[in-house]
Amino acid sequence: MSTAGLYRIEELPPDRAATVRVPVMGPSLCAGFPSPADDFVENTLELPRWLVPNPPATFLWRIAGDSMRDAGIFDGDLACVDRSLKPGHGSVVVAAVDGEMSIKRMVVKDNRAQLSFDNAELPVYALEELAEVNVWGVVRFTIRWHVTRGGQGR
Repeated sequence: MSTAGLYRIEELPPDRAATVRVPVMGPSLCAGFPSPADDFVENTLELPRWLVPNPPATFLWRIAGDSMRDAGIFDGDLACVDRSLKPGHGSVVVAAVDGEMSIKRMVVKDNRAQLSFDNAELPVYALEELAEVNVWGVVRFTIRWHVTRGGQGR
């Protein structure tokens, strides 16, 4: 794994005080779109600029379900997705599969890309041969609450 762009706390970039607003997408997104539609923006979250190197290509997406549990991505997390990153073997991606948005692991076998769950308790994710698949972005990081908020769980 490349360590380019990774920082230790004491090495944070000097502009670490700068922030950017990242859109938090709503629960439904249509497939084949060139960019996030304003109709689907639920809110925005202000994040440090060094976490979001390409703000126009970045959005947050709330995770529902446990299909990526073994990747450390859980129900209720926020995934920071960057559309400018090129997906490759092992990337966690947001993809539209026949118009349904989902989060999957990209696996390249025999020079062919496949999508898979990252939960050993789930059956293999089988893509129909004629399924329309559009990889929409690469997950850069996730945000997870480790304490309950207002007594309401996550």
